[in-house]
Amino acid sequence: MPMFEYTAKNATSGQILKGTLDVPTKDEVIAFIRKNRMILVSYREQPAQVKLPGMKKGVSTRDVVIFTRQFATMINAGLPLVQSLSILAQQTENKTLKDVTKAVVYDVEAGNTLADALAKHPKAFTDLYVNMVAAGEAGGILDTILLRLATFLEKNDALVRKVKGALVYPAVIISVAIIAVAVLLIFVIPTFASMFASVNMTLPLPTRIVMGASDTLLRFWWLMILVIVVGVLGLRSYYATPNGKKTIDGLLLKSPVLGDLLRKSAVSRFTRTLGTLISSGVSILDGLEITAKTAGNRVIHDAVMQSRQSIAGGETIAGPLQTSGVFPPMVISMISVGEQTGGLDEMLTKIADFYDTEVDVAVSALLSLMEPVMIVVLGVIVGGMVVAMYLPIFDMVNAVQ
Repeated sequence: MPMFEYTAKNATSGQILKGTLDVPTKDEVIAFIRKNRMILVSYREQPAQVKLPGMKKGVSTRDVVIFTRQFATMINAGLPLVQSLSILAQQTENKTLKDVTKAVVYDVEAGNTLADALAKHPKAFTDLYVNMVAAGEAGGILDTILLRLATFLEKNDALVRKVKGALVYPAVIISVAIIAVAVLLIFVIPTFASMFASVNMTLPLPTRIVMGASDTLLRFWWLMILVIVVGVLGLRSYYATPNGKKTIDGLLLKSPVLGDLLRKSAVSRFTRTLGTLISSGVSILDGLEITAKTAGNRVIHDAVMQSRQSIAGGETIAGPLQTSGVFPPMVISMISVGEQTGGLDEMLTKIADFYDTEVDVAVSALLSLMEPVMIVVLGVIVGGMVVAMYLPIFDMVNAVQ
């Protein structure tokens, strides 16, 4: 049932009264006002509360980018804020974003700032987005900030897709290998085992190992699934703790090839986010706090927060970043130069552009290395199992001859 907010005046004292009604239609609101001998001043339907189960099922980055660019164009053309948001609510194809925009329009009309209205929908608009909009409102450059936001979101989304794309291929190969091995152990190996059981002969060690693995899988498959489920849930629970997240993220950064990719993508995200915030007028302390939250890695998060404490104590950003051992020396040097020259935002943007290219190189290196390794591993496992099952047949043929 919809909720209506009304403003009415007491017919006797003239006192202004405000309230909400949970009624099906507007006529019920008017009937309620008349029944209580009040004079209706205004009423409107409250927008439905928007519940976003997650970014993937609610509002995608692409939807936010399109919304932001269109919003910036309207503001730059001189359209009023509420009118621009109302048009966006009508044009947006994403149902969730449409509802969010209607709620934002309602809050802005009620007297809230745009940033405060956006902050009520954290699943659609991040802290970075809200803080940059607040800076744009305060500085009177909202259209410029929105365009800068759209560009940042596009580049950040491209970076995330590159990293995910590099991990898709190994995941597919591993999945195929697991399925192939499972099919062999469950359907193929038992056929060979029954055939060998009818022949009184000593089986080679590789054959006995493969048959033992098949028998174990057939008898204790439920236990293996239980162990896997418990292991995954246990790992997730451990990762949810601060120490667990820091330990696992640290191990990922130290891994041979994947660690280099994750490190470069983290540096690119950190420098671009902080550079965009600072250039938009957000204070350095707020910028570092927001950047730490969006780092995606606990080790990076702790290093950035230590830099924030350093800045608050009158020191530099570069010192704690260097101490963390996460950031390359070149990045530390360029940040230090940016601090000394007063062009930190520009220097951070240059670092981000450089590391975007480095991420492309790291992705190519990872794929070129993983492809032959995965193929060899898959071939050795599947081929080894097939050869192990044919060894007794070769022995039987030799015995007959």
